[in-house]
Amino acid sequence: MIRTLVFDFGNVVGLFDHGRTIQRLASKTTLPPTELALMLFGSPLNDDFECGRLSTSQYIDAVRLNARLECDDEEFHRAFVEIFQHHPPIESLIPKLRGHYRLVLASNTNAAHYDYLRTMFHDTLACFDHVIVSHEIGARKPRAEFFTAAQNHMHAAPGECLFIDDLPTNITAAEAHGWHGIVYTGKDDLFDRLRAFGIEVPA
Repeated sequence: MIRTLVFDFGNVVGLFDHGRTIQRLASKTTLPPTELALMLFGSPLNDDFECGRLSTSQYIDAVRLNARLECDDEEFHRAFVEIFQHHPPIESLIPKLRGHYRLVLASNTNAAHYDYLRTMFHDTLACFDHVIVSHEIGARKPRAEFFTAAQNHMHAAPGECLFIDDLPTNITAAEAHGWHGIVYTGKDDLFDRLRAFGIEVPA
C-alpha cells in the first residue's frame, strides 16, 4: 500500500526552461550559447550550487568570471530565475491528494531558484507535508545520499513510497532505494499509473 507520494518539482509540479536564461544572457558574453549553457547548468559550479556548497552570490561571481559575462548582479539574477511556468494539471491534482497521502516534494535545485519558485508556487507548495531540496541536504538526485536523507521524512517504509520524476535515471535510483517510481511523461499517463498503484485520482 502506498502511503507517501513524492513529487519532483521541475517539469512535474512546475515547468521550467533553462533556454530562457541562455537567451537573455547570450548577448552579454562572447561564449557560444552551448558553452554558456554548459557553464551555467552542466558544470561543477552548478553541482556545487545545487548541493549548497556555493551561495548565490558566490555562484554568480564565479559564473560571471568564467563565462566572461558583462552584466550586474541584478541582471544576472533576473535572467537566471525567471524560467518557471505554472503546470495546471499537476498543480490542481496536489490539493486533491492532500489528506489522503503524505505528500513530499523532492527536488534538485539551488537557493536562487528555490527562493523564486516558493513564492511563485506558494499555494501549491503549501500542500506538501515536507519539502526536500538538494541545496539544503547537500546531495542531488540520482545520488544515493539524496534518497537516504529523504527517507527520514517519508513517515513510511521505502516500499510504501511512490516517486514521480521526469528523469528515468532518478526513478532508477529511487527504485534502487526501495521506492516505487513513475517516469512523468504527461498528465494522462500519470493518472493511469497512479490508478494502477491503487491511488484514487479525482476527476
